[in-house]
Amino acid sequence: MARGGLANVAGSALAGGTGVVVTWIVARSLGQAEAGAFFSATAAFVLAGGLAKLGTGTGLVYWPARLRATGRSHLLGACLRTGLTPVVVFSLALAVAMWIAAPEIAHGVRGVADALRVLALFIPLQALTDVLLTVTRGYRSMRPTVLIDRVLRSCLQILAVGAIGLFAASSLPAFAMAWAVPYLPVTILSAYAARSAYLAGRPADATSPRAERRQLRREFWLFTGPRALAAVAQLALQRVDVLLVAALSGLGAAAVYAVAGRFVILIQFANQGISQSVQPRLAEALSTGDRDAANRLYQVATGWLVLITWPVNLLVILFAPHYLRFFGDEYTSGTPVVRLLAAAMLVATGCGMVDMVLSMAGRTSLNLGNVLVALAVTIGLDVLLIPRWGAIGAAAGLAGAMLANNLLPLIQVFRGARLHPFGPGTRAAALLSAGCFGVLPRAVTALTGDGPAGLALAATAAIATFGAGAWLLRERLELGAFTRRNPQEAS
Repeated sequence: MARGGLANVAGSALAGGTGVVVTWIVARSLGQAEAGAFFSATAAFVLAGGLAKLGTGTGLVYWPARLRATGRSHLLGACLRTGLTPVVVFSLALAVAMWIAAPEIAHGVRGVADALRVLALFIPLQALTDVLLTVTRGYRSMRPTVLIDRVLRSCLQILAVGAIGLFAASSLPAFAMAWAVPYLPVTILSAYAARSAYLAGRPADATSPRAERRQLRREFWLFTGPRALAAVAQLALQRVDVLLVAALSGLGAAAVYAVAGRFVILIQFANQGISQSVQPRLAEALSTGDRDAANRLYQVATGWLVLITWPVNLLVILFAPHYLRFFGDEYTSGTPVVRLLAAAMLVATGCGMVDMVLSMAGRTSLNLGNVLVALAVTIGLDVLLIPRWGAIGAAAGLAGAMLANNLLPLIQVFRGARLHPFGPGTRAAALLSAGCFGVLPRAVTALTGDGPAGLALAATAAIATFGAGAWLLRERLELGAFTRRNPQEAS
């Protein structure tokens, strides 16, 4: 798990970093209003792609793991067809709908309708890429996700967007095409990886009675159905705020908000990387009733997540104005947005991948309810606060949603399954990160000032102290797992 998690987190860090660079290129190449239109269009695209997946991101990991653990591997092919076929059909329907509705969605803003139509062509490819790579993770193979999605797609995206920024007229549809076109080769490679994983794990006698396949389809969608709604609502939590800022406060405010919140996506990539590594093992542990193993997986993974993400959040709080100036002086007004979201992310990451744990424990209906509550919180606060406060109002809405979406399932996971993330590794990682990146930089800047030299000295002291502390606490943090190689987990 550690090896797969480390590779996935490294790939996620690359994807998050290239996302920041793409944001910088767009923000520097387009005016603030056009940049806001680009971020709004891509948010709509990601939202449509998430809807097209129908929640199969959980079902296509949970059910293959369950079938193998219960000796029903002959049903794996039927399971994959059950999940993949509706995604293909629904993604095509959504692409057609987005193409037709593009002028209405654009409200006459120049270039937006064309950008939306360009993106609509790639909705099926986006959905299929994610679902096919989910299949490979269901076979405990993390390498395709890391290499194809995190590394290849991210690198192609930054090259294509960079080329448009440097060598072509900086139009909104051109940037949309450059951002989306990497999904074409990535989908082909994902299909090959999923097919290879299936053929390698297919039992010699893979036939199954029709009644058994029918029963599997029913059970698959009973499990996945609530998660489909939850997945859409979860994605809406991450994207609808940009659309609401654009609608209620203008495209310029949407650009400021999107740029200010870009680091949140970087943190979410880290969470996703560790979660995807833990997910198959957690599903197997819970499907066989091994609560101790499940709890240990949850706690160790949360400790690693805190160790990786809390330093980033605390550094973002410290360097917020300088971080935003990187995108342009006109974006520094988003400093309060950055600090509020970073504080909320400390709480969210401290709970670990709690929504995934709740789903793997079979509580998908509870998970759906939690996400809908969180979505209601963010939309309610956004509608109330954005007209008056703009981007900071949207940040308040997202922060409230983060708290609801993590604290509610945290209580439910503990009460229903007796699982919690606060093991010794989590506590050690939290104290180490808070001391090194929260307390120590404040002490240094109090003595040296908060100018560039003082901040550089504070960051250097924090990083050095953190590295030494992580080494001293390596056993409690279980960092030794990264030096032990398991051939199956490394795949």
